[in-house]
Amino acid sequence: MSVKTLTINGSEIAIEEGATVLQAAKEAGVRIPTLCHLDGVSDVGACRLCLVEIEGMNKLLPACVTQVWEGMKIQTDTPKLQEYRRMTVEMLFVEGNHVCAVCVANGNCELQDLAIEMGMDHARFPYRFPERDVDISHDRFGIDHNRCVLCTRCVRVCDEIEGAHVWDVAFRGAAAKVVTGLNQPWGTVSACTSCGKCVEACPTGAIFRKGVTVAEMDRDRSKLDFLVTAREKHQWTR
Repeated sequence: MSVKTLTINGSEIAIEEGATVLQAAKEAGVRIPTLCHLDGVSDVGACRLCLVEIEGMNKLLPACVTQVWEGMKIQTDTPKLQEYRRMTVEMLFVEGNHVCAVCVANGNCELQDLAIEMGMDHARFPYRFPERDVDISHDRFGIDHNRCVLCTRCVRVCDEIEGAHVWDVAFRGAAAKVVTGLNQPWGTVSACTSCGKCVEACPTGAIFRKGVTVAEMDRDRSKLDFLVTAREKHQWTR
């Protein structure tokens, strides 16, 4: 496989053909904020937090799904990108009902961490306060759609790693949400193996273990590391 040479923030690096800009940035030790990206599963470019500027392009491109090419010149942390990312995080907060003070993932939430990183201390947009439900029909887990950011990490982990295909996205626009089965209560979906991978993959407190209360979400990061190699080594079948 051929090697492509490109420049990220003025530093020249070489990486194999077919790699993404996000992979190239990690190789170079450059951090690009992400929310929908999860090592070990496919990328979909849903959150748009990893947008980067590429010389010669008249639009911003998502680093997670943009493949490198020879001679690329990439900027990952310009004032324009910083403003776009902060705006994206603000819009994620206002389109849902994210009340950190009463969330099980308070202090252990990737969206909360991003807000702090972006310097977000308020939202400049009006809150929508949508009416969203909570499904606690499963014996062990629950999902609070008020906290969901539609990253689809649960969908991809369940499909690509567990192979159960329990989760999907239904409806359109503001009504879009992740569903189990054919929009059936989670507890009634026989395909669910109760593995908990969706809980570990969720970046917020949307999918949680029943019995946890405010700020008690305890994620096992080793399980996320396991997802990186599970598909290649077929470890989930053992």
